[in-house]
Amino acid sequence: MITTTPDSKEVAQAPINLAFTSEQKIAALREMLRIRRFEQQALKFYNQGKMGGFLHLYIGQESVAVAAASLMNGHDEMITAYRDHGHALAVGMSMEECMAELFGKATGCSKGKGGSMHFFAPDKHYWGGHGIVAGQVPLGLGLAFALKYKQIPGCALCFLGDGAVNQGVVAESLNLASLWDLPIVFIIENNGYSMGTSLERSSAIDNCLAERAAGFNMKWSVVNGSHFYELRATLHTSMEEARTTLRPVLLEIKTYRYYGHSIADANHKKYRTAEEIEQYKENHDPISCWQHQLLEEKILTESMLESIDGAAKEEAAASVIFAEASPWPEPESIFTDIYYEVDQASEAGRTGVHFFSDSR
Repeated sequence: MITTTPDSKEVAQAPINLAFTSEQKIAALREMLRIRRFEQQALKFYNQGKMGGFLHLYIGQESVAVAAASLMNGHDEMITAYRDHGHALAVGMSMEECMAELFGKATGCSKGKGGSMHFFAPDKHYWGGHGIVAGQVPLGLGLAFALKYKQIPGCALCFLGDGAVNQGVVAESLNLASLWDLPIVFIIENNGYSMGTSLERSSAIDNCLAERAAGFNMKWSVVNGSHFYELRATLHTSMEEARTTLRPVLLEIKTYRYYGHSIADANHKKYRTAEEIEQYKENHDPISCWQHQLLEEKILTESMLESIDGAAKEEAAASVIFAEASPWPEPESIFTDIYYEVDQASEAGRTGVHFFSDSR
């Protein structure tokens, strides 16, 4: 039984939420459930030894990716870190291509070469999936620079975790974004733990990471990731600010992960208590909160919920069948998809001369 209260009427009456139709609200629930069921299948088969590498699950944070994707205008660009499955599904990548990538198969979104941390779909304005902590942040800055340079009316959504905030490149990126007036929203998914280290032990300012933006002359705010209306309204305000003023914004979203940093994190119940995890599941689970909200509004019924969830489970199970039946990459493919210039047989790719001519 979820005990948290629904979103306030004031937040639900925000213009962006008033324009949110019943069908779109149900669709948001469907996407959150799809992400969770996909992740649960991934966990099951990872534990069976069917996948290599690491697996960073998004269970408990589904509302963040879904809310952000629901507000993208066709010109916005999204980039994230290694906990990237939820974002990938939210922007429209198929479960089949994502699951096949986890299995290392040629039908995967990165042809089986990237694995869990490297989901990409540039055609859907989604740029991954990056395994280096904070490595995606300057790349997100580059996306924002390209939008401004090309006069494209969008913003870059750059996701990072609370642990990444302490990387030096984040401060450099915040500084340049403000200095150059770039349309970017830096979104901190603060789930409380950077690997096995609590926020209180890793950050000097432990109660508000977003406040650091003040040092870069940048607007910032903090929002509860369990309340979908509040989350969506705050994201909309931040994204519109970036698009219309060409100014960066820093948004901190309070959320939580149910499992460890990755599945290899066997001690995740030692550096936090089982009671803490259960308390979050019971009172702050984003899917349960949104279900409760829609039931209160009489948009959703229990039978509809059962049907939607059942379809998500079936789709996730079918994606595993697809992945297992898919072929492995051919050995020769190890030499492709390394350098774009080489694959495209450009002059730079043929000669190895990229920046300078022989007449220097």
